[in-house]
Amino acid sequence: MIFKRSLQLVGFFTFTVAIILPVAAEAAPAKRQVVKKSHATKVVSKKVVSSRTSVRFVSKSSRMPVIVATPARPSFGQIAGLHGAQDPLDLKSSVALVIDQDTHEVLFSKNDQAVLPIASLTKLMTGMIISGARLPMDETITITQDDVDTEKGSRSRLRVGASLTRGELLHLALMSSENRAAHALGRTYPGGMPAFVKLMNTKAKMLGMTGTRYVEPTGLSSQNQSNAQDLATLVNAAHADPVLRELSTSTGYQVAVGSQTLQYNNTNRLVKSPDWDIGLQKTGYISEAGQCLVMQTKVAGRKLIMVFLDSAGKLSRLGDAERVRRWVESQPVIVPRISAAGRAANG
Repeated sequence: MIFKRSLQLVGFFTFTVAIILPVAAEAAPAKRQVVKKSHATKVVSKKVVSSRTSVRFVSKSSRMPVIVATPARPSFGQIAGLHGAQDPLDLKSSVALVIDQDTHEVLFSKNDQAVLPIASLTKLMTGMIISGARLPMDETITITQDDVDTEKGSRSRLRVGASLTRGELLHLALMSSENRAAHALGRTYPGGMPAFVKLMNTKAKMLGMTGTRYVEPTGLSSQNQSNAQDLATLVNAAHADPVLRELSTSTGYQVAVGSQTLQYNNTNRLVKSPDWDIGLQKTGYISEAGQCLVMQTKVAGRKLIMVFLDSAGKLSRLGDAERVRRWVESQPVIVPRISAAGRAANG
């Protein structure tokens, strides 16, 4: 009886082991897989490899990009709610002003008193100061580390150590909005940068630009601010200078820098269009200002000054200019009345 009971216990033990061993054999690899998977998670690289509008994380194990979108930085105009203003031309710029240069008649206005950052429109005043100072344009100026942008980290093809003439720097600043060129012009002005910036603000006051302030000559700082009315005044004054007219509307320019010849083009492609007769222009952009554009142009026989600030899209400032041009061309031509005395005097 005892022998029989022992045989039953041995059989039960053998059966139990037979069941448990296969389960244990499958569980071990599964456990190793979990550890492996956990390790793979730890080697994910969080290196940013995308543009400013999104952050891209790349896993070393799968190489599959994961895009994490980040919102674009709003402009001052967007923060102030200026884009909510409606206008009959459906312009994309939150600020706009169109003035007849001869009669000073306001043809179109939208938020024209709003004070906003003006980005590289600043360089028009920089150009006025340099041109008016009658400094030697053939004098050589060397780009230094002081001219490197620490405000926005913008790039430049003018390397530290590059030497150009004052005239070449002025050309690049007005035509291609070259930041290092504009900064070098202010830095090398007699008295240095403080004297140059002070002169910029003095000139603005002399012109009656009461809503304008400058802190540096490039426009990279959002503290350079103005409104559409003041900028129209600046465009009118700058248009009187033949140097500024020629350089700002130049379609392209080459400069020799060391052993290289660099080709620069105008930031405003409308200067190449046969549909436009532009006498002076300047573009500008930083995120706080949006896309900006000012021009003196002739439309339907009228000399006009156009100002567009805080446009949301890269090409929308040019689209707004086109919309205004077509609108002005569609308006009936008003022939001024001449009195009887006037007719007699004219024969």
